[in-house]
Amino acid sequence: MKMFTKSIAFASALMLPAVAQAALPVGAKAPQIVTTGAKAGKEVTFNLRSALRKGPVVLYFYPKAFTQGCTLEAHAFAEATDDFAKYGASVVGMSADDVPTLRKFSSEECRDKFAVATATPATIKAYDVALSREGKPAGVTDRTSYVIAPNGKITFVHSELDYRDHVKLTLAAVKALKSGK
Repeated sequence: MKMFTKSIAFASALMLPAVAQAALPVGAKAPQIVTTGAKAGKEVTFNLRSALRKGPVVLYFYPKAFTQGCTLEAHAFAEATDDFAKYGASVVGMSADDVPTLRKFSSEECRDKFAVATATPATIKAYDVALSREGKPAGVTDRTSYVIAPNGKITFVHSELDYRDHVKLTLAAVKALKSGK
């Protein structure tokens, strides 16, 4: 009975609202990232500074590969990859997942369209994207999207666990960045 009660308590805790709040404001310098990830099932190194030399970067943090919301968000970003590319922007997903998981996720859910990379504890802290439940770290990142201009400045931030507006809002921010608005 004790084990059953603990299981119910754990499951209930997962349903409690999570606290997600991005601390990096628009105008802040984006912290440098160099990490390992995957694109199209192949291991890659992601270096934010190098990526910014090619244009704006949409850096989106998501909690966990292969969960419902993260899978749907990856599909949405995959469908919009060509739209981002029209404005010179690249998309990179970040989570605390390991590289073998990211290799599979990059092919199956990101549809080989964009890279996903490991958000190290240092990156999670630097971008203030640690998801907490009842004041305790949940061991995953929250769902926060940043648009970073080629000069390294953050031009847009959207932090919301509901995945549905992340693509639309970051694409609008990239368009505005391109048009100088």
